[in-house]
Order: sequence, then structure tokens, then C-alpha cells
Amino acid sequence: MLVLYETAMGYCLFKVSDTAKIESGDLWREFETPEQANGLLKLKALHRFTSTATAVEDITALQNGKIGKGLKKFLTDEVIGKGKGKESLVVVDPHLARSISKKLSISVTATTESQGELWRGIRTQIAALLDGLDPKDLATMSLGLSHSLSRFKLKFSPDKVDTMVVQAIALLDDLDKEINIYAMRVKEWYGWHFPEMAKIISDNIAYAKTIRLMGFRTNAASTDFAAILPEDLEAVLKAAAEISMGTEISDSDIAHIHSLCDQVIAISAYRTQLAEYLRNRMNAIAPNLTALVGELVGARLISHAGSLLSLAKHPASTVQILGAEKALFRALKTKHDTPKYGLIYHASLIGQAPPKLKGKMARMVATKAALSIRVDALTDSDGKSEPTAPSIGIENRAKLESRLRALEHTGDLHGAARFAGNGKGQVRFEMKGETKTYNTQADAVDLVSTQREDPMEAAVKVVLEVKEEKRKAKEERRAKKRAEKEKSIIHDGSSDVEMEDAKEVDAKEEKKEKKRKRRESGINGAEEETQETQEKEETEEEKKARRKARKAEKEKAAAAPDGDSPKKKKKKSTA
Repeated sequence: MLVLYETAMGYCLFKVSDTAKIESGDLWREFETPEQANGLLKLKALHRFTSTATAVEDITALQNGKIGKGLKKFLTDEVIGKGKGKESLVVVDPHLARSISKKLSISVTATTESQGELWRGIRTQIAALLDGLDPKDLATMSLGLSHSLSRFKLKFSPDKVDTMVVQAIALLDDLDKEINIYAMRVKEWYGWHFPEMAKIISDNIAYAKTIRLMGFRTNAASTDFAAILPEDLEAVLKAAAEISMGTEISDSDIAHIHSLCDQVIAISAYRTQLAEYLRNRMNAIAPNLTALVGELVGARLISHAGSLLSLAKHPASTVQILGAEKALFRALKTKHDTPKYGLIYHASLIGQAPPKLKGKMARMVATKAALSIRVDALTDSDGKSEPTAPSIGIENRAKLESRLRALEHTGDLHGAARFAGNGKGQVRFEMKGETKTYNTQADAVDLVSTQREDPMEAAVKVVLEVKEEKRKAKEERRAKKRAEKEKSIIHDGSSDVEMEDAKEVDAKEEKKEKKRKRRESGINGAEEETQETQEKEETEEEKKARRKARKAEKEKAAAAPDGDSPKKKKKKSTA
């Protein structure tokens, strides 16, 4: 029996003197001393690695259960070449044993659990079994080989490309958040100077570029916005700048606003480059998944799973709800319906389906996506670079689109059948002697003007909308203040008299507001004066009536048998 053992120095081939001792349960006793170890095993051949590169190559092949070039040459020369092919060879890895027996036709057996002491004993007595070997030199060679092997794995890791996709999609989401935050800050800051511009230009990037080009709103008339805005928007913007109700700002303010606009423009430009990079990466890594669900959804699925290979290990049911784990476990805990989709909901195939078919489409897309992911994960890089690489994804997408159309058609037919069944039958036609004249008024058509809206009118409309929004905000603030005053009065336990005084103050404010509205609406001064005098008389009469009512309440309270006022009762109860 021959034993193959690999070290950092090379391959060692030992001859077993007594095969029965290998099968015994107390094999560890044979390796207690170097003499006993040399009595059981004798070195027959030694193959040294010529360089670190060859050592890394052979050890990597062994870890994958394959035969390296050095090991194949060594076994061919020492076992087959010397006529020892009939003897059984013992190796530590069963995958390596199958590879050797398949390629070299040698009877190879892998060690069982009881033979594990053999490799432990060789490892402890390796210095005695190899004459002239210094243990320090072997330790140094092992350390160097382990460093080289780790460096090789990191350098040529198959998960490294997936890591690039995971980092790119995470950065893309962060950039979207940053652009939204910066753009909202620009609109709030510049809105004090030109509040109508936010109503006219809704796009964040166009808004920032317009501010960067225009500066102060007084420069709008002399600025050309043809490269940024269409002609109609440009005219409305210039008209709104002339009648804007914004405040004035200084040069330092506009300088800081310009720097913030530069940030928004630069980040959006980089976001476009990153999206293109992610698209190219996804087409190279997972062409079938990209063709089926798109690069953004595919990248988010890979990022959520960790890598493309780990995503390929998930079944279709897991791919369908990937990203909705929180909702899934909440539904299982509360015994409600589980979610139908997770991240895959954002795929275009599910988005274009009607609401009733979204769950069914999510299930079908997940099944096809699981197949596409496994094809992409198990195909080598050469196969992915071919023009026909995304063929499976394109075929599955075409099938799903045709299936969606068929489901929509059958749904429409069922709806039409239900409508026809519930509807009334057609009325039978009967000839009557009545004669009707032709209605010429039915041919009259309202003419619609094809001219564009006047820019000044549009600008005035925007200004009025801004004024209306400010007025509503002012009224909301007043209402909040009134509610806070009432709460504070109730909380402090004040009397009804104080409540009435607060109501009188509110009534006065309402009257002032009505007067202001009447002045704006153009009521004559004489009419206003008469109304004011009437209101004054009414208010004086109301005040007199309230005073009489208060006096009557006080007299009743004094005439009570206890003779204690409500305030005194409260004080006594608290005491």
C-alpha cells in the first residue's frame, strides 16, 4: 500500500510496511516515537516544487479535487512507470481519489474516519520521516505558501466582480438621496428670492442649471435659456421674474447658492456615469437576468443575496419575496396573508400588469428569473461574452409578455360576458309614423384657440398661486395659535369669563379681517362707515347683556345656602 502526502515542500510517496496496522483502532501508538514511525512508513519518492507559482497552482488544483501538472507527472513516473499500478494508493480527499483513478487508472482509496490518525501521525513525525529536513525550514515554506495562496485567492476571486455590482448599486441609491436633499435645499434657499420659479421649473437639474446661468432674477430678461428650457417655459420664466414678489439677496448669498447648484449638477453627472457603469457590469456578469428584469432590479437582487452564486442557490419562491422578509415574518406571526412580491415588484413586466394580475406575474417572473440566475452563475466568462449569451433571458421575457397579453385578453372577455349577461336585451324595432327633422345645432363645434397661452398671463397666474399659498399658511398659523390659547386657558382652569374675553378677541380679529376684505373688494366708504357704526352698536349691546348675565350669576351664587363660590370650593377641596 502506498500513501500520498502533500507538504509545502512538495509531494511525498510512502510505502506502508504493515497494512493491518493501518486498519487498527490504535494506529496512533505507531507514531509515538520517530523510530516507530520509520518502522511503519518508508519514503519511496519525493517531488519538490520548483517555484512558489507552481506550488500555488498544484495546491489550488488539489483543493478543487483536481490533478495538477506536477502531481500527474510524479504519479506517472513513480507509480505507473515503475510497475506499481496494481498497488492501492491512499489519499486524503475523496474527490482527488476519483480524479486520479479516472485519469491514471490507479486503484485509489480515500481515508475513512478510522484512518484519520494516519495523517495526524505523518504531520507530527514529518521531520523524522524526511531525513535531513529542518522543521524550521518546513515552517518557513508553509508560511510563504499560505501567504501566496491567500493572495492568489483574493486576486482571482470569482465573487470580486459581484462585489463591484453590490457597491455600485449601494452608491447609486446614496447619490439619489443626496441629489434630492441638495435640490430641495436649493429650492428653499433660492425660493426667498424667486419663489415662482419652483412652480415653473419642476426638474431639479434644470432648476439648478437655470440658477447657475441666471443668478439674480433681474438678469432673466437678458439671459438666453435655450440650452436648458423650452421656448414656452423660458417666456413664462422671464415674465414671472419681472413681477416676482421675492426678497432681495446679496452677492455673497448668490455665491453660496451657485456653489450648491454646482454640487447638484456634478453629483447628477456622476450619477449618470455610475448608472452606465452598472449597466455594462450587469450585462457582463448576468446577461440573462438583466434582459429579463433590468439592470437595477438585478443588481438589487444580487446585493440583497450577497453574490450571484448565493442568489442562484435560492429557489424561485425565495427570489419572489426577496426584500420583503419583514412583511413575511410579520404575516406569519399574525397569521395573515404573506406578501406576493419583494424587490422583483419594480421589474417592468410586473409594473405593466394590471393590479389583479401583479401577484401572478410576480410568481412567473420569479420562476424565469431563478432559471436565468443559475445559467448566469454557472456559465464561464467566455460564454457570457458571446453575443448569444442573453438568449435565455430574452426568450423568457418574450414568453412572459405573450402570457400577460393572453391573461389580459381572457380577463376582458370574462368581464364582457358578465356585462352582457346582466344587461338588458335589445329593444325590438318598430315602424312608426313620426317624422323628425334634421338637427343642425348638433353640428356646431366650439372653436378652440390654437395659440399658446400668453407668458404674462401664465406668470401672473403663478404669482397669484404663490400668494394664495402664503395666505393659507398664514391662516393655518393663526388657527394653531387660537387652538393653543384655548388649550392653555382650559389647562390653567380659568373661569368662563376669561373664555368669553378670548372669544371677544377672536371676534374682533374676524371683524378686522372682514373689513380688510371689503376694502379690497371695492365697497364704498359710506357703506363701510354705516356698517361699522351698526357693528359698534351691536357689540355695545352684547357687552351690556353679558355684564347683566354675569351680575345675575353672581347674585345667584351669593344667594346659595352654602354661600361659597366655585373658586373657593376648589381651594377648599385642594386644601
